[in-house]
Amino acid sequence: MPAVKTLQQIAAELQGYDPQAMSAAQVQDFLSRLVSPVQDAVELPLFEAFGRVLAADVISPFDVPPHDNSAMDGYAFDGGQLSADNPLDLVVLAGTALAGKAWQGSNSLVKPGQCVKIMTGAIMPQGLDTVVPQEFVTVIEDGRICIPAGLLNPGDNRRLRGEDLMQDRPALQKGELLTPARLGLAASLGLKTLTCWRPLRVAYFSTGDEILSLGEAPREGAVYDSNRYTVFGLLSSLGCQIIDMGVVADDPALLEAAFTEAAMRADAVITSGGVSVGEADYTKAMMKKLGDVAFWRIAMRPGRPMAVGRISQEKSGSSPITASARSYQTHSNPNGAILFGLPGNPVAVMVTFLAFVRPALLQMMGASAAPAPLLKARSTEAIRKKPGRTEYQRGWVSNGPDGGLQVKTTGSQGSGVLRSMAEANGLMVLHHSQGNVAVGDEVDVLMFEGAS
Repeated sequence: MPAVKTLQQIAAELQGYDPQAMSAAQVQDFLSRLVSPVQDAVELPLFEAFGRVLAADVISPFDVPPHDNSAMDGYAFDGGQLSADNPLDLVVLAGTALAGKAWQGSNSLVKPGQCVKIMTGAIMPQGLDTVVPQEFVTVIEDGRICIPAGLLNPGDNRRLRGEDLMQDRPALQKGELLTPARLGLAASLGLKTLTCWRPLRVAYFSTGDEILSLGEAPREGAVYDSNRYTVFGLLSSLGCQIIDMGVVADDPALLEAAFTEAAMRADAVITSGGVSVGEADYTKAMMKKLGDVAFWRIAMRPGRPMAVGRISQEKSGSSPITASARSYQTHSNPNGAILFGLPGNPVAVMVTFLAFVRPALLQMMGASAAPAPLLKARSTEAIRKKPGRTEYQRGWVSNGPDGGLQVKTTGSQGSGVLRSMAEANGLMVLHHSQGNVAVGDEVDVLMFEGAS
């Protein structure tokens, strides 16, 4: 494996790197250089492989379809008899070609002027290459049919052997996420198991004395923790193995214990809170003590502060729970766990996760998936925006009167207003150099469905 780069080495590779003025694009570039895929593969039954990432190509053991077959219910015949100017009369031979078995008619070739009734998926009888759908023919006396002139071309409505997949060629490729369709494709090849990368282990916890866990009595100045539940949902959609470590108070010993255990148990650690300028610096101080960590101010809204780096297991050795944490360790991760220190505000947590953490975790999972696509939608309202930062506005995307997509904001865009995120179905992405948006202007939209 290539040598792991330090944060300083990665920073030196980025043009114009300034931790106090990071653009969204620079953050994505930095994280792509920081993380690396897991290396442990497992063989899984198909029912357990859904949502996993393939660790090896899936090679088709046979042609799909295995024979030329009919794409329609109708009549199979030699398409060379077709004429653009004259209808074609054919005699229907006895017997029907059914799916799942060869035609049981005459052993000799079907002669010119003859055809065979055939069902969808049935093997094409020898010498026949065209199917006319049964609803397009006229049935005439003496067991004959008539096909209108100019209706078909030779080869119509026939599926060719190997048209879908060819034997010994990749049917699925290493790095692909196993979606329902891909799982079904593997099953259609008769495969009982697939080689997948193991699931990514992600530990997460919230920090702060003001954070209440569910079930605790309310108290003045405190708020209930919502971040762990949104992060849980976001991680679940990726198929990660989730390690929920609860809420950790602003106490150096408790924070050191939490970071140490998380680094021992997980490939990645996600925290929320404690990374903003002016906040109690226990969390940042512990990150610095235990790892190689960078603290950024990102030119974005919401989600300006963020910490990234690695929590080193060697540096964690002084923790009072090291022995206990080591009992949880089930993988070898000599380079430490990747750290994502997210802001504390609920909406900022979700936005930074979708914009930065999700793509990085997919890369760690071994996925070759392209970034989630941005759709174009017309804004139904004017939006004030200064160039020089990327803004992620919560929006509701719908079909407009002209059939195209339109989008409107879902109320207050404050980083603590979780309701406006709950009412949204996507994020309007207003890019770094973009200015004000007028009514009717097209904007980019990142949809939640399929992205989270």
